[in-house]
Amino acid sequence: MLIYSAIASVDGYIEDESGEFGWAMPSEEVHAFVNDLVRGVGTYLYGRRLYETMAFWESPEAEDEPVMADFARVWRAADKVVYSTTLAEPATPRTRIERSFDPDAVRATEGDAVVGGPTLAAHAFRAGLVGECHLLLVPYVTGGGKPALPRDQRLRLALRDERRFADGTVYLRYDVAGDGA
Repeated sequence: MLIYSAIASVDGYIEDESGEFGWAMPSEEVHAFVNDLVRGVGTYLYGRRLYETMAFWESPEAEDEPVMADFARVWRAADKVVYSTTLAEPATPRTRIERSFDPDAVRATEGDAVVGGPTLAAHAFRAGLVGECHLLLVPYVTGGGKPALPRDQRLRLALRDERRFADGTVYLRYDVAGDGA
């Protein structure tokens, strides 16, 4: 199954108008929850920019704290597919570069996969590939920026799970039930 996962402000943005997302850093409790959510993921699908951000999990600094070290192990164990026309070579193991998004290739992916980043996810939503959305809403209002969900599509979502955290973050898991038309 293809899962779209995002950490967003309560007003629906993954980064503010300056491209900053430090406000989205998860607490230890939220981070441990995310670790458990993605533990079984076999493949991550990323655009170049998000991949370059996530490559941090290969660095020694990623193991500074136990919850971070746990996520680093999970992330390193998964395959990564990076969709980019400009990235020449991957900077991390278990990573391949694709020049364009191919829905049939994504359908052929074995096991659970996570698509990260709203731009790439929009392609997957349009192709009808996304089966679930996992949204972590952070108690922060950016007032604008990059939207977490596609602005040019209607989607019908069915709430399947929710959880509240001590820091005010809320987790919502939705099945994608259709195009919302």
